[in-house]
Amino acid sequence: MEKQRDLKIERVWFDDENIYILTNDGTQKSHPLRWFDRLWNSSTEQRERYELGSCGDSIHWPELDEDLSLEGFYTYNKDEIEKEQNEVSRVFHQFPAINITRFAEQVKINRSLLASYVCNEKKPGIKNKKQIEAALHQLGKDLLAVKL
Repeated sequence: MEKQRDLKIERVWFDDENIYILTNDGTQKSHPLRWFDRLWNSSTEQRERYELGSCGDSIHWPELDEDLSLEGFYTYNKDEIEKEQNEVSRVFHQFPAINITRFAEQVKINRSLLASYVCNEKKPGIKNKKQIEAALHQLGKDLLAVKL
């Protein structure tokens, strides 16, 4: 991503099917919203409540607990990523209602590190994988104990 080092996201917008970015060099990139469960299932108003990273290289939706990177707009290929997706990434994409920030606090794993597992940027080691698995199992038990 040599060329993209000096790039910054200048604008973000949506239509019914896609998310678009415009960079400071005039390049426009897009991806289908359906690739990102949290964005796809959110309202138009929720999608519009984003923050650009301080370096202009990321987009964050605090309310949705979603992050997209500028690099991802150049390298993300959903078919390839799904083939090589790590176990943690698969689970969090299967259950998008799990809030990554709160889960990371509960498991006592750095939120950025957990997000990198969920985004399939890093693969968790055995210790972290077991720790995450135990917390997911506990969450399941806690949910089964709910009486309404």
